[in-house]
Amino acid sequence: MTQGMDTVAAEAAADTRRVVLFDFDGVIVRHQTLELYFRERLSGFGRWRLLLALPVLPFVPMLLPRVGGSRFLGRLFLRVTTFGRREATYRRHVAAFGRTYARRPGVFVRDAVAALRRHQSMGDRVIIVTGNDATLVQAILDEVNLGGCELVASRTKGGLFGMRFVVHNVDTAKPLSLQRAGVPRPCAVAYGDSLSDLPMLRLADTPRLVNAREKTIKKMRKALGDRLDTLDWF
Repeated sequence: MTQGMDTVAAEAAADTRRVVLFDFDGVIVRHQTLELYFRERLSGFGRWRLLLALPVLPFVPMLLPRVGGSRFLGRLFLRVTTFGRREATYRRHVAAFGRTYARRPGVFVRDAVAALRRHQSMGDRVIIVTGNDATLVQAILDEVNLGGCELVASRTKGGLFGMRFVVHNVDTAKPLSLQRAGVPRPCAVAYGDSLSDLPMLRLADTPRLVNAREKTIKKMRKALGDRLDTLDWF
């Protein structure tokens, strides 16, 4: 009986923790890591795979800056780079890429890692919320022992024509994923770097925009008002 009461008390205590959200690519690490993985798989002997996306290639520069366009390209190139490969092969390749990436000097944003660890030391519930594939992000975090935080990421699954996103956790999908994970609202703090993070930043009492361009800051300020903090992280 005592053990059961202790469990309930522990769960209640956990529920009182402040929730802090971090985007991953562009906030904790400096690059769009899934895009880097695509580029690696499409180089060398993998160049033939570009033929699968040939009709779309001329439009990539126009699609990439747009939230919807970027989402479309992510889904397309996940298919292209994994066409004809088994799910186990993809997961092995992407995890190996993540471990190699994490060992490169300077890929982590020093101030972001310091902030993440500071929130952890304060007892906050830290959640990384990303549109990146969970397999890749977890491999990067594990390689540098950056643990102790939850991960709400995109989920992928293999099929007849390669890998596909079961849940593509970008833009408006982020609040829905957090809701399904039982994360209470509002959150205390949220860190993002782009307009696609706006739905996530809206969830926070203190939204923080990291290393953003002036144009992005103006649009975010219009949407979030004086609540928005802007940070220059190195």
